[in-house]
Amino acid sequence: MKKFKKLVAAAPVNLVGWAREELKEYAKEVVLYTEPPKDDSELIERIKDADAILVGFATWMGREVLEKAPSLKYVGMICSLYSEESANVDIAFARTRDITVKGVRNYGDKGVAEYAVYQLIKILHGYGLPLRGTKMREITGLKVGMVGIGDSGGLIADALHFFGAEVSYFARSVKHEREEQGIHYKPLAKLLCDSEVVFTCLNKNTILLHEEELKLFGNGKIMFNTSIGPAADTGALEDWIKQPGNLFCCDMTEALGDMSEEVRNRENVICMGASSGMTFQAYELLSRKSLDNIKAYLESV
Repeated sequence: MKKFKKLVAAAPVNLVGWAREELKEYAKEVVLYTEPPKDDSELIERIKDADAILVGFATWMGREVLEKAPSLKYVGMICSLYSEESANVDIAFARTRDITVKGVRNYGDKGVAEYAVYQLIKILHGYGLPLRGTKMREITGLKVGMVGIGDSGGLIADALHFFGAEVSYFARSVKHEREEQGIHYKPLAKLLCDSEVVFTCLNKNTILLHEEELKLFGNGKIMFNTSIGPAADTGALEDWIKQPGNLFCCDMTEALGDMSEEVRNRENVICMGASSGMTFQAYELLSRKSLDNIKAYLESV
């Protein structure tokens, strides 16, 4: 198996200790930076002579950076890669330079599903929160709408379906395996109108909910956003949050977008302030899959 000449993690990446050691098997020289670059100039300086780089979700690798690394052959995204549009690497430009870009999927989804069930039960039972209604409520019979039913959204749907919720979903296409399961597709407008609780589980930079959609969803409702970034237009979401009986929940602060501090600090906005998916097991799996990507690439060239 060939080795890279120089592999650089141009900014901090989420690799566990054993994975950092194993990297030495795949490159003659390995450089792992522990502080993010101050700007693109510093980023370019770090990778200019590398033939392989590793990048986390917080670092943007655009054309203006990639074209300054003439030896570059491989970019390993130590984070999720669901689509070119949502990636933090300019994959289309990389392709024109014969640079292979690989990312990871399915490593932190179980923790997200656990968070969703945990937080929803707290709300329905009034555990540490004001009780909604006069009595505690089970998930059984709850009308839940999934906006996006991919990896993490699918696990949330499975868990709530198991507990007896009436789960429906909106996606780019009908998922026949979900229909057989009893989880049915609905157009977005109908799903919002019918649901008591909505989960948005979308790719980064995907905004599907605007003023019209949030009006259809209505008031006295619960919304979860488990996406990496916002899934709703910020201004429209702020207006929705201010309406009586509405509750907005998320794990990561990035899911709030550029929401005003006044709205962020309202009692009906519950943000955990940390990624629920990044458990011990998730870091291990992310590391293993990232190194498997590197090994597979080197075995193919």
